[in-house]
Amino acid sequence: MPEEIEVPTEHLHEHMEHHAEESGQRWVLGVALSSAFLAAFAAMAALLAGYHANEAMIDRIKASDQWNYYQSKGIKSAVLGSKLELLRSLKKNVSGQDLEKMRQYKEDQDKISEEAKTNEESSEGHLKHHEILAHSVTLFQVAIAALTRRKPFWFVSLGFGGIGVVFFVMGLA
Repeated sequence: MPEEIEVPTEHLHEHMEHHAEESGQRWVLGVALSSAFLAAFAAMAALLAGYHANEAMIDRIKASDQWNYYQSKGIKSAVLGSKLELLRSLKKNVSGQDLEKMRQYKEDQDKISEEAKTNEESSEGHLKHHEILAHSVTLFQVAIAALTRRKPFWFVSLGFGGIGVVFFVMGLA
């Protein structure tokens, strides 16, 4: 099971609000508010990244189960095929029921294969969303880490946060 992404921002947010209230500078309040927004986006991105990681794993397990089922049908078909071959070599009659069963195994395998491939594609899609959202979480964490009472660092933080929002939106699409 993938490790859940944790965003430790609560303490930082409280610290920033406290400094915003103490200082007479209005822009420091912007720093505090931006920390709240960055933390909220980081939390949402982390939850969605975890969701997509879990869904990718579930779909991969479903695909694996389907491929195992496909193989079991193949083994049954091979055993029945050996029986039919043996009967033919002994000049014995092959029953129509056995021939129908062989056809059914092949048909079942085609359906099972299709479902397994669908599950694999779904898993890959969820994994792509997870990766994009994980990048978003990282950018939000960098943005939060860059928050200080110095304006240039605040602007750098907002830049990282903006890029994080872009990745967040891409992860939702």
